[in-house]
Amino acid sequence: MKTNHVLFIACMCPLASCSLDYDPLDTYSDVTEGTVNNNAAVIFKDKAAAVLHRQTLLNLFKNGQEYWYLDMLLLADSHSDNAYAGSPGAETTPFEVNSIDGSNSNLKRDWTSLMANVAQANRLISGIDGVNDPALTDAEKHQYKAEAKILRAMVYFDMVRMWGNVPLITTLAGDITSETVASVYPEYFPPQTGEIEVYRQIETDLLEALAYAPDNHPADKTMLSKSVARALLAKVYAEKPLRDYDKVIRYADELASDGFDLTDNYSDLFGVTLENPNQPPSQTNKAIDAKARNTKESIFEAQFFPGDGNWATWMFGRQLDNWTNAFEWAKWITPSRDLIKAFNSENGDRRYAESVAFYACGWNVYYPAEHYAFMYKCRSAFNSIIKIRYADILLLKAEALIGKNNFSGAEAIINRTRRRAGLSDLPASATANKEAILNAYLKERRLELALEGQRWFDLVRLNKVEEVMNAVYGTDEGRFAQVYPFTELSYKLPVPQELIDQNSNLVQNPGY
Repeated sequence: MKTNHVLFIACMCPLASCSLDYDPLDTYSDVTEGTVNNNAAVIFKDKAAAVLHRQTLLNLFKNGQEYWYLDMLLLADSHSDNAYAGSPGAETTPFEVNSIDGSNSNLKRDWTSLMANVAQANRLISGIDGVNDPALTDAEKHQYKAEAKILRAMVYFDMVRMWGNVPLITTLAGDITSETVASVYPEYFPPQTGEIEVYRQIETDLLEALAYAPDNHPADKTMLSKSVARALLAKVYAEKPLRDYDKVIRYADELASDGFDLTDNYSDLFGVTLENPNQPPSQTNKAIDAKARNTKESIFEAQFFPGDGNWATWMFGRQLDNWTNAFEWAKWITPSRDLIKAFNSENGDRRYAESVAFYACGWNVYYPAEHYAFMYKCRSAFNSIIKIRYADILLLKAEALIGKNNFSGAEAIINRTRRRAGLSDLPASATANKEAILNAYLKERRLELALEGQRWFDLVRLNKVEEVMNAVYGTDEGRFAQVYPFTELSYKLPVPQELIDQNSNLVQNPGY
């Protein structure tokens, strides 16, 4: 069931270990917005108010690193064979050992924060047409609404893959007054909508946005552009509920027409510029900037600059622009021995050194303290966080070609990413049959996108969770003991129990 209102939730739960200064989520005030004009509510007083809210939406990914990035890596990499939880705790270890339940504080943070993002998008979608300011053109109204729909689709895509059935909210709720309380109050506690209907809404938002969203800007990949919509459509059509391999191929090809391609050098995506480029990073040879931003491979990213810090690097390892900062406590998302073994299964994979780094540290939870593995794709305070990149979509095209039994086409794509990584082409045995090419493909996605929040969703999408995850505990000696075996009920996360207690219309997912 679709619920045509917005649920306003502004709960942000920052990490206890981080002191964060968020930009305001909204700029609403009785002076500037929410006034009444001819008995109709005015959400944005003028163009300036609408533009300011649009910028709020564009900043959501950058300001929401906890749930857009950190928790997504915890789910997709530590909950898979790619990583250990890192810093043991009630909110992290359950992802590694498969004992997640509805009391997990990170899940509540994610659900409430993502729903707050939906509320922000709905506010612009519902209010932009009512702006009575000649300075705001119809073209701008269409563009802003399209951008908000892309943002809403991106949020719901993450949510539906995590939880399946979630409340689907697309418009604003009415005010609660003594006259309306009976009809309006229940709208603030909506039931969940079926997974397929959520996917249909995501599809609708993205297709409608294609007409008016801005074109890809090669020098600014922070925009919610047509290309972002196309990339999301490719990902949506690869998922089981709406699976359509022809459309995956179509939108991947359209991204190529938009000018996207693999970067020549993989390190451009995650590397930094050092004070002395001829020496490795150290306490005396620090990073001074990101190596590159807005590459031809990046489709959507959050950008950080010297003086505009990306605090997420504290959570993963050494901060190469500030060598000892926040390096006195165990980090999250520790690369697993199984992932390292996969990288080392073929000599010379350049992606390994861009994904995993080793340092001496003051703890030995998973590795000896003198040689400890760290996630390396976020290594300085001005590293961009790439939410969507072309290699992901290009490899999804290979998946679609495998689904259509075009093994040679899939092989050609896989070989493109392998060659950039310094590897030779796939051997003939890897393309002998569908199972062989699928396994080669899954390995290639694992190494190409390691520690980027993709692995768990790949295993779920291709029905490999039980096969891969129930076996890894017996072969990876560094992993904490498995608590529960993975089953088909493991594919969705538990709904936060505290939210069920607040809203009796929410139903817990099976198995929890």
